Amino acid sequence: MGRRVSFRFILIGPILAIGLALLVLAGLYTYLSDWFERPGPNSESLTVLLARGSGARAIAERLTAAGVVADADLFVAGVWLEDKLGALKAGEYAFAPRLSAHQVMDRLVAGDTVARRLTIAEGLTSAQVLALVAAADGLAGALETAPGEGELLPETYHFAYGDARAELVRRMQDSMRTVLAELWPAREPELPLQTPEEAVVLASIVEKETGVAAERPLVAGVFINRLRRGMPLQSDPTVIYALTQGQGVLGRPLRRADLATDHPFNTYRHKGLPPGPIANPGRESIAAVLHPAATDALYFVADGSGGHAFARTIAEHLDNVRRWRALRKKQSEAAAAE
Repeated sequence: MGRRVSFRFILIGPILAIGLALLVLAGLYTYLSDWFERPGPNSESLTVLLARGSGARAIAERLTAAGVVADADLFVAGVWLEDKLGALKAGEYAFAPRLSAHQVMDRLVAGDTVARRLTIAEGLTSAQVLALVAAADGLAGALETAPGEGELLPETYHFAYGDARAELVRRMQDSMRTVLAELWPAREPELPLQTPEEAVVLASIVEKETGVAAERPLVAGVFINRLRRGMPLQSDPTVIYALTQGQGVLGRPLRRADLATDHPFNTYRHKGLPPGPIANPGRESIAAVLHPAATDALYFVADGSGGHAFARTIAEHLDNVRRWRALRKKQSEAAAAE
């Protein structure tokens, strides 16, 4: 009889221990699950950079130090329970106030990093674009090769912290090729442009000649008319490019002597298109030269309002030039009187 009692106690002891352990584990699981869903400690939005190559432990410690989560150990444990330890992605993240650890984990698993932006304005030279890329905060690496003039499409590009500068420039080149592949086949028939590259050359001139979007097709129409008649384009921006080599702005008005500069890009001295683009034109300027306005104008000059006055004959053009010079003189006198 005594042996049976002893044997029963021998069985009950481990069962009780296992049951107690299960109760403890269940309590820990309940506590951890509850903690994982609680609002986080940060009372304001935070941006945190998680270095590339960081593991779950390093990420948890960085988030805790930044105040996004309250406890690194509990965060790692919660991520482990969700079977996401190997799915956390490094990068730059913006966290709204009081996100739960579960929500933080979901952001890291999704790789929902901060989207940085770099806007490339129409009409910049490639040297100017590369200077912006080099100065952009958050990009990494150097540029080993420089793109040619006119190869980069101006627009706003998004990137993540740590993206390579070379990759962003490659995207700009791909975007330009995509636009040309789309627009060139739909061009107007019988244009004096033989290749998409020639379209980019003329579009770069149109881009530099006018900042008024509605004028682009008309300016393009004037240059198309000149090309068809074998007239020199006589574009001031091409002379400026010849003088600066695309490295920046001239910083002064053009002089009469500049127009006589013997340079392949000087369209006062050389007929036809210059040897290459003088800037990176935008999509609208490319579209303008492929669908120029139907016009008989051959000349244009600034009209003092930000736009241009167009003329069919040299006599009309000279009248417009006189009006522009008179207006500019009046404006200079008014400025000097102030």
